[in-house]
Amino acid sequence: MYALPVLFALTMHDAAQAFVAKRFGDNTAHAAGRTTFNPLAHIDPIGTIVIPVVMYLTVHFVFGYAKPLPINYGQMRNPKRDMAWVALSGPGANFLMALIWLLLSIFLDYFGVQESFPHLVAEAGVQTNLWLMAFNLLPIPSMDGGRVLFSILPHKAAFQFARLEPYGFIILLALIFLKVIGYWLFWVGVIANLLLHLIVYPLNFLLT
Repeated sequence: MYALPVLFALTMHDAAQAFVAKRFGDNTAHAAGRTTFNPLAHIDPIGTIVIPVVMYLTVHFVFGYAKPLPINYGQMRNPKRDMAWVALSGPGANFLMALIWLLLSIFLDYFGVQESFPHLVAEAGVQTNLWLMAFNLLPIPSMDGGRVLFSILPHKAAFQFARLEPYGFIILLALIFLKVIGYWLFWVGVIANLLLHLIVYPLNFLLT
């Protein structure tokens, strides 16, 4: 049920960032073939497949990542400013994908599709993309939210913050272990369900 939504969420996230990086002057990710919607170009066998499956089966919390995206901020015209736009483009793509899955859910209801599986996949698409958006916007070094924070901080504070980047993964694991991220994503899931119940079902009622 979550396989396609997770795969396309990661693909769109990275493809959007590769495209925006190219627009701001860094051709590294484009030259590596990452400005494509082909999932095969973005899949990391461990991070995209093994880790999410193992975590779902053991702790019922899905965490995964695509192949590392090669971006050279030094090639951008204004690295500190442009970094924020590149970072925001990934979560922005996930928000757009959530809306697309939401529209699919509306169409499935409107056209009277009876099979439950397509409905569950569409709902999983909304939840997955909102989860990935919220997860990546956490203000942790090396994540999208951390890069946005670096971009908007004054220079001195920004470079002090950047010194935490080698410890970003440790900070992330600690927040997962302490269930801070799980709590945050739980409420994002609640919002996703509210979107489905407050938009999809009333809208279909009006259309019919």
